[in-house]
Amino acid sequence: MILDIGEVSRQSGLAVSTLRFYEEKGLIQSCGRRGMRRLFEASVLLRLALISLGKNAGFSLDEMDEIFTFQDGVQIDRDRLMNKADELDLKIRQLTAVREGLRHAADCSAPSHLECPTFQRLLDGALKKNKVKRKTKGV
Repeated sequence: MILDIGEVSRQSGLAVSTLRFYEEKGLIQSCGRRGMRRLFEASVLLRLALISLGKNAGFSLDEMDEIFTFQDGVQIDRDRLMNKADELDLKIRQLTAVREGLRHAADCSAPSHLECPTFQRLLDGALKKNKVKRKTKGV
């Protein structure tokens, strides 16, 4: 089944400009034209769904181009998926700690946040994190 770019846009929920951009990046390929409108095989919808899933997981478009292979069906680099899942686990732990710190700071009964030992630990942790970032960037 062949779909024009407008139909792909409608079915995928993506703007036509996004589809053109993905085609320019090599993530999808049109199979021809009808007048001025690009045509795509219906299988492009699967690719677009994978791209959306990858974006939600935090993969860049360049990473997705390396992870997803569309020869003999869909091949997905499982090691890269596992690595991304591990990265997300770490990010979740970090964000959970920040959330809990914010909740504590909001509810803390200390006269000043600067008098709260928990808030002081949060500040110290933020400074240490900045130092680590600075060292890894070579600044």
